[in-house]
Formats: sequence, C-alpha cells, structure tokens
Amino acid sequence: MTEFDQRLPSEFFDRVQGRVREMIDVEGLDAFLTDDPEDIAYLTGFFHHPSERPVAVWIEPAGRTVLLLPALELEYAQSQSARAELVSFFEFPGVTSPFAALADVVGASGRIGFSSTMKYSRLASARAAMPHVELIGSDLLMRARFVKFPEEVRLHREAARITDLMLEAGVAMVADAVTSGEDLPTEAELERHVTSAGTRTMYAEHRNVVVASLLAGGLVYSGANSAFPHGLPSVNRLRPGDTFMLSLGCAVGGRFIEGERTFVLGEPTADQRRFHDTIRDAQRVGRETICAGLECREANRLCLDVIREAGLGEFIRHRQGHGIGLGMHEAPWLEDGDGTILQAGMVVSNEPGIYVPGHAGYRISDSMLVTDVGAEALTTYPRSLDDCIIAL
Repeated sequence: MTEFDQRLPSEFFDRVQGRVREMIDVEGLDAFLTDDPEDIAYLTGFFHHPSERPVAVWIEPAGRTVLLLPALELEYAQSQSARAELVSFFEFPGVTSPFAALADVVGASGRIGFSSTMKYSRLASARAAMPHVELIGSDLLMRARFVKFPEEVRLHREAARITDLMLEAGVAMVADAVTSGEDLPTEAELERHVTSAGTRTMYAEHRNVVVASLLAGGLVYSGANSAFPHGLPSVNRLRPGDTFMLSLGCAVGGRFIEGERTFVLGEPTADQRRFHDTIRDAQRVGRETICAGLECREANRLCLDVIREAGLGEFIRHRQGHGIGLGMHEAPWLEDGDGTILQAGMVVSNEPGIYVPGHAGYRISDSMLVTDVGAEALTTYPRSLDDCIIAL
C-alpha cells in the first residue's frame, strides 16, 4: 500500500500566494499582514504552536512573502520547507518589538491590510513598529481560503475516509461490549477509543503527518448529556435505551472534516424514531439543496424548515452548518445572517440538529464539497435510524 503524503509541495503555496496577491491588488492594498496560525499555514505551509511570541506573514502583491518568527522556531520552519523569506527575532517581549524586525526588512509604508482576527496587543505593536502605514482590517485571507485547490480537496477526502473509520470504530466498541456482556463504555472511554483509531490510522498509513490543532477526536455524549449541543465527554456510562452521539472529525495535512451520527442503543421508542427521522430528513434536504450559486442563508432556511414543519422547531439550537478548511469551524456560515453565495470548491458542514432537554440530542452531519451541480457528501457513514441502531 502506497503511503499517503500529507505534506503539500512548494508549488502549491506559489499558487496560493498568487491568488492572495491578486486579491490584495484588487483591494488596492500595498501588502497584507496576518498572525493567524491557519493563514500562516495556508500561505507558507508552516504549522506551529501559537504562543505569546508573534509569528506573522507579510505578503505583497509584487511577489514578496516574508515569515516573521522567533529564532527558536527558525529551524522548525526550515524543516517544514516554509515557502517564504524567513525573518527572526531573538525573544519576546524583546528590547525592541518583534515587529520592528519585520519593518526593518520590508520597509513598511502605504495601505496595509491586516487579518481581522489579530488581537489588539499585536496590532498595537505592529502600528508602533510601522508608523508610516495605514493599517486596514480585512477578511481577505478568509475569503481566499473559501474555495479549495485540488490538492486540498484530496486532503479533505482522506480526512473524510478516516472520520468514517472512526465512526465505525466507535460503533464496534459499543457492539462488542454488548456481545461480550461487558460493561458498556463511558463517554470518555468511547472518545479515547475513536481518537486512537483516527490517529493510529494516520501514523500507520501516512507520511509527513501534519499535527494541527486537533489531529483526530470529537465529542461523544449520551442520554440527557447529548441535549447539550457541545457537551464534553463525561464519565457517564452508556445504558440500554440511550440515544448517543458520535460527533467526530480529524485533520489530514491540516485540512479538517467532521462527520456525526446519532445512535440508539436497543429498540427505539416512538419519540426516538420521530426525532431521528426528522433530522435525517432535514439533513437529506441539505444534501440535495446545497450547490454553487445558493446563498448560505437560503441553504440554512431550506434545511431547518424541515424541522419546523415537523413541529419540532422549539428544539433547534443552531444553524445548519459552517465552512470547513484549515479550521474546523470557519466562514462562510450556513445561517440566516450570512448572504455569502456558495461556490464550487467550498467545503461546508451540513449538520441540522434538535436538542430535547432532559432527553437527548439528535444531529447528523456530513462535510459537503460544493459543486456546480450540487454537493458531494465526503463522509458516507449510513444515516438512517435503522442503520444506527445497536441491537441489545
């Protein structure tokens, strides 16, 4: 079996930077500055652990890309073949500002865009080091990341395959406990098991594994605990009759995927079947209606209206979905307040859910690749309740 290489070639980053340079030029900017770790990985291929020491990228439309980083990260960036000119400073806070080292190299002037996620202290430091620039907040890089290059889609597909394997591993653990007569797992035990299945698969089958903010894992919750949309795994042990949720995902080459299914342990009640079937129907409408040219807010309405028309609107707690890329949650948002038009090459989640206090939550999620004619579900684990029952 040929190993899957998670590391992207340098030519990929040349095309990424070319896309961003064109956008900088169109917006009338002289350069763009970002300290967002995901932006840095997108532009240069350098993944790092964020800390108080600034790491930032300066990119100009004329073709210069500079990566500012602490000296202790210099060899690490070189080991990742970071696609940029490297400029380092010794330590933080330093006798002089780290951004002064950047300013000395780029001779900053003009209208400079900066990532709108940049925190105030970093922005103030950059302003002080570059007194002759006009700093302008922009979401330019987030928009640049919307449409994935083919190399990124390949990484998302592999992450989807592994996410499906993690779902299978979770189901197998519970089913094996039932068959053997052993204690059913706790939520925390189940979470550790599926996380191990994901990471173990990567290290066995991949090379150049990129350790992102989350390599593999997710949320595992059962019974009333699953009525909290983002409840953390607990020591609660699964019980016969429980509804339980596996909300899983992983990142391959730093590109995320999520896949979520809701299961019933034993013969479902009428209410469990009604709740699950409603979410399955809403999620199916999402799969059938997401396509290039559709507004995010309209996709959200079409999907969630299925729940409202079933008389369960009071249990809706969140939007239909969100963008996925170098972040597990990123723009655009499939929500009433986002008029972004979906484009072919975007990856978005399709995850309607309902949450019945004191009983359980029900959510089904697939990561969808938007195409010109519709959308492809990258995660493929079965969705119907009959496929999500673990017999006792």
